[in-house]
Amino acid sequence: MNQLKGMRQFITEEDGMGTVEIILIIVVLVGLVILFKSQITQVVNTIFNKITSQTNKV
Repeated sequence: MNQLKGMRQFITEEDGMGTVEIILIIVVLVGLVILFKSQITQVVNTIFNKITSQTNKV
């Protein structure tokens, strides 16, 4: 009977849920970055090119 009570507490315990959710969010973000790597690279290169050209005017 005591083991059953301990099992119920283990199942209903939610202390670790925050960690699992954060890990899942990180996995999704990494997947999106890998999926859209070329588009992200193009945007960053365009921004840096604009910054470089703007600093030459100053």
